[in-house]
Formats: sequence, structure tokens, C-alpha cells
Amino acid sequence: MKHRTFVFIGMAIFAVTVTILVSHQQPKAPLVPDFQSFAAGAERKQAFFDYFTPVVNTINSEILADRTALTAWHTRQSELSRRETKRVQALADQYELAEFDVGQEADWMALIQRVDIIPPSLVLAQAANESAWGTSRFAREGNNYFGQWCFSKGCGLVPKQRAEGKVHEVAAFDNPQASVKSYINNLNTHAAYQGLREIRASLREQNKPLSGTSLANGLGRYSERGQAYVKELQAMIRHNQLDRLDQLSSSSNND
Repeated sequence: MKHRTFVFIGMAIFAVTVTILVSHQQPKAPLVPDFQSFAAGAERKQAFFDYFTPVVNTINSEILADRTALTAWHTRQSELSRRETKRVQALADQYELAEFDVGQEADWMALIQRVDIIPPSLVLAQAANESAWGTSRFAREGNNYFGQWCFSKGCGLVPKQRAEGKVHEVAAFDNPQASVKSYINNLNTHAAYQGLREIRASLREQNKPLSGTSLANGLGRYSERGQAYVKELQAMIRHNQLDRLDQLSSSSNND
């Protein structure tokens, strides 16, 4: 009997030990490379893409999971449980659809249009363009890779060339992943990028892959440079052959 007790105790201790070891070995976000330490050109580009591609893919996978659930709920919207209705409403809040009504078909369509991915080619091209391949002051000091602004004092970094009377700052983030999430949410919610969302919805309706080159046409208001900025992003995608990443990312959930 004593031997059996010792066995049970030993097994319990072993289980606790394994649990502790596993909890300490959970994967952590990779350290951000010092992109300035890589030679400008192919070496720095490769380091940039190697770091950000899995970040983008992870966030897009989360969005696709939400989209899959949302479209399933839409097909049985009159039969949703209270919990499911709350989850739909939470997505509506996350994607900034004020006064969303679960009983209104137009509201469902607007939400489904917003809950979708941004092609990796476009995310990578904009991140590289806006952050000078991760070497800009805002990328290094504030983890901001997309030039996103904020408007409350102390919310970020004050641009050195900010015009007198202006109050905007360049937003600061805890890590690059937060910057990517904020950027994608911005494209999925801001009125300025409704055109991008309509291009994406049209591709979905035609069962075509989501193309960063195509969606870039909806970014004319992202920069004061307008169409020149759009063409530059498209050229970056083509030159760096980033469009090959889009085929892998948009194959799921072509609604």
C-alpha cells in the first residue's frame, strides 16, 4: 500500500513538474531584429521579410477564423444563441460599426466586408515603405512601421518636422505585432479605405485570390502623394515578388 502511495505521489510531482516546464517553454514573440545592422539591399530586405511574414500570417489567420465564424452565424442569424449574438456584436464593436443591428441584413453585409484579411504583399510593401525597411526613428523607438498617427498628448513620438499648430504624434506600440494589428484594423474600418474594402469584396464575389496589387488601388488617401504612392507600392510588390505570398493567404473562405 505504501509503495502504491509513493507511486501516486511521484506521478503527481512529475505531472506538476512537466506543467511548470511547459508553461515556461511557451513560444514568445521573436525579438525584433536591428534592421540597421544588416547591409542595405538584399540582406536587409530578407531580414525584414523573414521577420514580418509570419507576423502578418498569424494575424490574418486570426481574422480568417473570425470571418469563418461570422459567415456561419450569418447563415443562421435568426437562430443565434445569446452568446453567439454577443460575439457578433463584439466583432461589430471591434470593427467600429456603430449601431449594428443583428436583425438588419445591410449591417451583416457591412460587417462581413470589414472582417477580412489584408494580403501579405501589401502589408509588407507598406511596412517597408513607411519604415524605410525598419530603420526609421518611429520604427526603432515606437514600433510603428506604418506611419500611423494619434492625437492625444503623449500617445506617441512627436515628429521633428511637425508644423506649428499641429498636435498629431506618430503612435507608439508595445511591439511590431501591435503595429500590424492596428494598421490592418485601420484599413478595415476607416472611411478613407472603403474603396479598398470594395475591391476586396469584389474579388471575393468572383472567387479570385486577394491581390495586394489590386487592393493598393484603394489606398489613394493613405498618403498625400496619392496615386504616385499607390504606384510605388505596386512596384515594390512586383520588384520583390511579394504577390506569391498572397496565393497562400487568400485561399481560405472565398465568400
